[in-house]
Amino acid sequence: MIVIQRVRVRWSASSRGAHHANARRGLNRPVMLPAPPPTGDVVVHDVLADEADNYSLRTDVLTGGVSMARSLGLWLAFEGSAVTVERLPGRAAFPRAGVSTRLFTLADGQVGRYEANFRLRFTDCACDPSWYYEDWVVHVSNGDAAGDRFLRGEPDRVVDHRVHLYGGRSARRPNR
Repeated sequence: MIVIQRVRVRWSASSRGAHHANARRGLNRPVMLPAPPPTGDVVVHDVLADEADNYSLRTDVLTGGVSMARSLGLWLAFEGSAVTVERLPGRAAFPRAGVSTRLFTLADGQVGRYEANFRLRFTDCACDPSWYYEDWVVHVSNGDAAGDRFLRGEPDRVVDHRVHLYGGRSARRPNR
C-alpha cells in the first residue's frame, strides 16, 4: 500500500503581503490521516486550505491503483518492494517544469516528503493575467501508515523544491 498526503495552501496575488502571509503561516503542515484508514493499492489524502474559504481545511480521500498518484502530478514506479516517486510536468507558470523530476525512492516502510510552491494561472489562456499561488507539502509512505504517521518523526527522504515566488533568492534546505 502507498499512502500519499498532499497538503496545499492556496492564495491570490492580492494576498502576497506580510499580513496575509501571517494568516496562512503554519497551514502547510501534515494532518492526521482519516480513520478508519481507507484501503487500496494507493490511498490519496488531499488537503486544501484556500484563501477563498478563509483557509478552512477541505479534505478528499481517494483510493485505487497507481493512477491515483497522477491526479496529484506524481508518477509511481515499482521495483520489487521499493517505489520511486517522480513529479510530472504540471500547469505551473513558475517555476516552469517541462520534464519529469525524480524525487526519491522509498524502501518498504519508508516515508518521503516533497515540498514545493508554485505560481499558477487561473486559466490556461495567456490572455488572462490572473494568478494564484500554492504551497505544497506532500508525504508518501511506502507501506501502511498509522493516522499520525506524517506528524511524528522525520521522513527518510526530503526534497525541497520551494522557490521565492515574488523575486529574489530563497534559502533552500538541502535534499536528502
